[in-house]
Amino acid sequence: MSTALWRLSATDLGRLFAAGRASPVDALEAAQARAAAWEPHLNAIARENPRARAEAEASAARWRAGQPLSALDGVPMTVKEFLVTEGLPSTYAEPGEAAASRHDELPVARARRAGLVLLAKTTMPEFAVQGYTASARFGVTRNPWNVALTPGGSTGGGAAATAAGYAPIALGTDGGGSLRRPAAHTGLVGLKSSLGRVPRHGGLPSPLLDFEVAGALTRTVADSRAMLALMQGADPRVLWSGLVPGPRPERPVRARYVERIGVAPLDPVIAASCRRALADLDALGVAVEEGPLPFEIAGLNALWPEIGKIGLARLFEVDPALAARASAPYRAMAEEGGRAPATRLAAILERVQALRNDANAAFAELDFLVMPSAAAMPWAAEAVHPEVIDGQPVGPRGHAVYSGWVNAAALPGLSLPVDPAPDGMPIGLHLVAGFGRDDLLLDLAEAFERRRPFADRWPALPGPAGPSEAAQ
Repeated sequence: MSTALWRLSATDLGRLFAAGRASPVDALEAAQARAAAWEPHLNAIARENPRARAEAEASAARWRAGQPLSALDGVPMTVKEFLVTEGLPSTYAEPGEAAASRHDELPVARARRAGLVLLAKTTMPEFAVQGYTASARFGVTRNPWNVALTPGGSTGGGAAATAAGYAPIALGTDGGGSLRRPAAHTGLVGLKSSLGRVPRHGGLPSPLLDFEVAGALTRTVADSRAMLALMQGADPRVLWSGLVPGPRPERPVRARYVERIGVAPLDPVIAASCRRALADLDALGVAVEEGPLPFEIAGLNALWPEIGKIGLARLFEVDPALAARASAPYRAMAEEGGRAPATRLAAILERVQALRNDANAAFAELDFLVMPSAAAMPWAAEAVHPEVIDGQPVGPRGHAVYSGWVNAAALPGLSLPVDPAPDGMPIGLHLVAGFGRDDLLLDLAEAFERRRPFADRWPALPGPAGPSEAAQ
């Protein structure tokens, strides 16, 4: 092979397997070697899969017999610790040990039934409610583009692993931007699908209402589309999975660029890169206007911190042993959530329903909302959040103002790389479409990718061998 297997996309690997030019065992060995080289610098792996070799060998046998389970049979993937995975513990990343899970939750089951080979489970912050990736259980995870910085969160381990070439697919979750912001911080494609498009069943309860969507981090839009195809589809146990939107109105494609969310600050480097990307959208035939969000989210944003606290309080009420294992900051959050009146939860649910109705109405006139994926560049890996953006002090969600509302509104959103910062750090552009318009979203992202290819940018391995190694 003139190109190292770890550099290839999932769809390209599948084509090599089909042609007999490489095997899933070769791909797994390349992934394991890549992870061994990078892992001391990143700490992205929570636990390795001891059955990975056997899975790859079984896939190789299927390809030899001409009976692959899918076009991605044998492709290495990682899975976020939070996602229930048969044969390995599945936890909230809280301290303490746990028994191996006895089943796969639905999205993981669909990926494994398609033959993808599990390399490892990846790190996350405790309870997946933070925008960086560190925990008392697994330690600090770092960004391969600059190991002093965070890859974001909560799917930070998966983002770091895919950006460094461990595997072309990282399954994770997105409850308020946890796929899209790490994608932006590490140069990946992160798709949060419409609520129900990838149904969840058999997983750990989420503290974030119904906002938490399972999805994939990838290096190409084609891989994102392929993974959505494998994981989507109605399931009779999941109500939202049966909803199908009507056809999109036949008219020119319209988008609104929303550079600012109210008075929230935005890093000027991100602003400049995203603004340059508007010319590419225009060249693709998208009529882009500029303006504010066409609906109100300030009320929901004010209540957002309460959602996770109330959710944690309920988790701990149901499972006191989980509460006993949790780290002190999360017990404190749950205690605060437990003191919230029932009327607070009612207010949150009212805001969510109003947002869903208002957003649905707005997308009758618009096809896309376009904005930055994150308000801040990656910050120190050990810090929970940036304290200042463009000279203004911000709170824990200051960097995340562009993403959480999309989950609450049940809409599909996608982050894809645009021009990096002058120091080479990745930046993401956030595209949001109407409910159920995931394919339209992927169509635009794929067209953008053809104009501005980004999958061949790779971080250099820290140390003397870095630059030459990155070119292999």
